[in-house]
Amino acid sequence: MDFQQGLITTIHEYGINSDSLSELCLGLKKRPTAILIPCLFDEFKRPALANIRDILKNLEGLNQLVIALSAKTVDEVKEAKDFFSSMPFPVHVQWTNGPAVIELLKAQEKNGLELLGTPGKGWAVWQGIGVATRSSDVVALFDADIRTFSNSYPARMLQPLLDPSHGISYVKAFYSRLSLETYALQGRATRLFVSPLLTSLEQLLGHGAFLRYLQAFRYPLAGEFAFTRDLGMNLRIPCDWGLEIGLLSEVFRNVRISRIAQVDLGLFDHKHKEIGVTQKEGLQKMCTEILSSVLRGLMEHQAQTLTNSQLSTLEVLYRRVGEDRVKQFGLDSAVNQIPYDRHNEELSVQKFGNLLKPAILNFRESPVKQQLPCWARVLACENRLQDDLAEAGIEDMSKSEKSNKTFLLK
Repeated sequence: MDFQQGLITTIHEYGINSDSLSELCLGLKKRPTAILIPCLFDEFKRPALANIRDILKNLEGLNQLVIALSAKTVDEVKEAKDFFSSMPFPVHVQWTNGPAVIELLKAQEKNGLELLGTPGKGWAVWQGIGVATRSSDVVALFDADIRTFSNSYPARMLQPLLDPSHGISYVKAFYSRLSLETYALQGRATRLFVSPLLTSLEQLLGHGAFLRYLQAFRYPLAGEFAFTRDLGMNLRIPCDWGLEIGLLSEVFRNVRISRIAQVDLGLFDHKHKEIGVTQKEGLQKMCTEILSSVLRGLMEHQAQTLTNSQLSTLEVLYRRVGEDRVKQFGLDSAVNQIPYDRHNEELSVQKFGNLLKPAILNFRESPVKQQLPCWARVLACENRLQDDLAEAGIEDMSKSEKSNKTFLLK
């Protein structure tokens, strides 16, 4: 929709090239590439994942598809494996919370490694990176609930990385979060919390390098990204809702900004989260953890923390910027003739504003948060752990299948 460039190289969607798939398949044959999908078993009951599977079938030359699955039983894991049985490339279903995986990772405590992260996307991503980077030079991650998934998503995310001459190590998605049913604006956590927060912090703390970097991303909370193996091996992984900001912090720490790109994926829709009644629920809980991740990044990269007087100023600044954004989005929606609930948007800004002070005070009391160590650190201690983890991720299912065969033979 524009051609502007900034601190982060931006790849726009001009709507011209409709045949990105054939070019992608050529690139996949030149550089080993994996796609990683972290998911809960519940996603197999929804239509989004079936559509993603059918689209991915077109990727001739893909080295591997890794499904980082949280499941309750062996039968669920087997069902997931059957779900992807028709793919024309290898599929590894990693049972992230299987007994063999838990036992293996718990055993690393003897080496001082804390690898049993809080169950969730972060822990699944960490395991998936470990499995995928064994044999792939490039990895792209997509969530399992994307309702608008199309051929252009993997094509546009991967192409900047498949040709090493571009010099890109990390690609981040951005998009227009619109409801498929009503076309109303979604993405409140980004629009009404993170964006006004970063603007307010910049006014308060100045034009620091890390804040400038975060503001250069058009959708910093996008869960879709791709990376090279050498970068993936050096990313520490947060285990809470601060995952996306935490990963951006890790990328800032590990690569030059000239090696980062963001890609427009166009219209995008997936599951929506309610704002929550209390600050420990829904989007309020999510934004509390995102805020902690931003503050931790400021400490790490700008050596800055908020004083009590700055905290009061931030509360005032955030509410003003947030209210201004509500007016801006209202006008944007009106001209595009899409529905806009200004009252609920204003209420969201109020609730997000109310969580700032308690969240920041809690963060200052305990600023250090568990992060899963990068794989380069892990392998320096246990150089076979990637392979052992991959084997443990399928071990319980293999035992079950062998047991069933024995029973049938009897």
